[in-house]
Amino acid sequence: MMASSTRLFGSALIAAALTAGPASAGDIFGNGDTLDLQVGGFVIVTPKYEGSNDYEVFGVPYIAPVGMDENSRLQFRGPDDVRFRLFEYYGFEVGPLVGWRFDRDEDDADRLDGLGDVDGGIVAGAYAAYRMGAFAPFVSYGHQVTGDETGGLLRFGAEWRMPIWNGIKYTLQGGSTFADDDYMDAFFSVNTQQAARSGFNTYNADAGIKDIYVGINADIPLSQQWSLKMTGMYSRLIGDAADSPIVESEDQFFGGLGLTYRFSFQR
Repeated sequence: MMASSTRLFGSALIAAALTAGPASAGDIFGNGDTLDLQVGGFVIVTPKYEGSNDYEVFGVPYIAPVGMDENSRLQFRGPDDVRFRLFEYYGFEVGPLVGWRFDRDEDDADRLDGLGDVDGGIVAGAYAAYRMGAFAPFVSYGHQVTGDETGGLLRFGAEWRMPIWNGIKYTLQGGSTFADDDYMDAFFSVNTQQAARSGFNTYNADAGIKDIYVGINADIPLSQQWSLKMTGMYSRLIGDAADSPIVESEDQFFGGLGLTYRFSFQR
């Protein structure tokens, strides 16, 4: 099945998230008159929808500035969590976030027949983090502001970013996600009309913790210009999300493998 345009858009943001490299200055685009960019492509494996037991594989081309890591004001943490560090004080930082929430089409899987489409859209919110060397606990909130009303997600988690050897870096992350009533209704509930069309019993998913997750990103330089990017994430649906009749599997996996080329030119 071909991925929808919104899924490709969001996945392109995921690919951009994996291009993080060391920022040598506050300007993520380079120093002085030099513009530093990375171009490349990613192969992404992701569930067809949240709770699906089936996966889809597709490629994503991209172009992104070099240096989008914890030293930069612009930080990518996922398609719905692109952060801008507005204020920093002794390790504490806060700022706005924007992103994109994937849609869910009735045609994505047979199990979704009769449930109707859920439109994706722009996400807006804010985040706060406290950096203690390589370790950084954080909290973030994002709410969909265009498309369907799919509510907000509140994430609690922590990251640990460390170099390994010869320029190789990795980031470990883990946490949990609280979903409000609107999100749970959009993606996990079955109302009366949906039940009549789909054959499912009605189901009301209440607000609460919907998942716990762990993940790792790795950046492996192959040369001065070429780098290999790898990512993997596992999440476990819990609570009302896991009990939804829409869910085929509580275990959800995401993976990505990419190759990037770095180049510079004068502005």
